[in-house]
Amino acid sequence: MRKTASENRNDFIFILRRKLQGRISKIANKLNLRKFDLKDFKIEHIDVKLPELSMEFRNYVIVLVSDIHFGQWISADRLSGVVNLINNSSPDLVAITGDFVSYLLDDSIKEMTIQLRNLKPHDAAVAVLGNHDHWAGAENVREILKKSNIYDISNSIYTVSKGNSKLNVAGIDSAMVKKDRLDLVLEKLPPNEPAILLAHEPDFAAKSSETKRFGLQLSGHSHGGQFVIPRLGTPFRGRFFLKYPLGKYEVNGMIQYTNRGLGTNAYWLRINCPPEITVISLS
Repeated sequence: MRKTASENRNDFIFILRRKLQGRISKIANKLNLRKFDLKDFKIEHIDVKLPELSMEFRNYVIVLVSDIHFGQWISADRLSGVVNLINNSSPDLVAITGDFVSYLLDDSIKEMTIQLRNLKPHDAAVAVLGNHDHWAGAENVREILKKSNIYDISNSIYTVSKGNSKLNVAGIDSAMVKKDRLDLVLEKLPPNEPAILLAHEPDFAAKSSETKRFGLQLSGHSHGGQFVIPRLGTPFRGRFFLKYPLGKYEVNGMIQYTNRGLGTNAYWLRINCPPEITVISLS
């Protein structure tokens, strides 16, 4: 089937961006600009009251990261430092909400796997894919997750059990590339048990909240807008992060939390919007 003019144009832009990423990264490496520095990252602590959560899961700790975009601002050294910060937070569960890569993938597989394999949650590490993961090659990203002992829960569920109590962690594949199947997730989700949802795109909360099945949605995608005006928020919003670009919201009785992301995509500049690791305590 022949591609449309629009599809050919998008392919051309993707190739140009991939070449640009490679060149910028090589220059940054030569200038020693891609080393981990603790001051570059901010750890946010939030408490979330989850309906129907049993006593066995009180103070359960989820560490959320998103938008690694490995190979651009996030280098192997920076990712190694981030993994250490995550482990130092003693997570019960690590949640990663997509966009592991941007445009380059082949050279990233081995390096990402080495670093992500060092995650040490008490229970599990789970993830969903983002739009860039599909554009760069979803199956290769899933291979990274598999080799890193990270469960891909895109359009699926991971259940944590403690005694007779359960916490369901559901995931939705990228809505931006129309891979989301909320219907399949709801079919797999047991009734009357607490559940949270990982969704790369935060504005998916408008849809997921209508089901009344999730007490919490965790997302990324926006990078927090990368530019934040104190007391006003971010003026830069885009597709699927127009409503909920950063931080904590209440949407139809569900808590939506949008992580600012670890890396950046085309633009490396951040102002008042540092890369974020979110430590979430459930109650």
